[in-house]
Amino acid sequence: MAAVEVVPQGPVQKVVTFYHDVMAEMRRVTWPDVPQVRQLAIGVVLLSLFIGGVIALMDVVLQQLLVRLPSAF
Repeated sequence: MAAVEVVPQGPVQKVVTFYHDVMAEMRRVTWPDVPQVRQLAIGVVLLSLFIGGVIALMDVVLQQLLVRLPSAF
């Protein structure tokens, strides 16, 4: 296995290298199309509403148990 010499880079050259690496990655990415984005966005909104509903239901139930039930004793 051959040794690879690492040449130190200045800050400007590091930024340029980073930019080129990012642009090379951007060409390899498979971007979703509009229907996929719409479907996933609707899924996120519905899941958020569902979780919010579960939290609200837990809040009401725990309020009934912890606030009103001990005052009965």
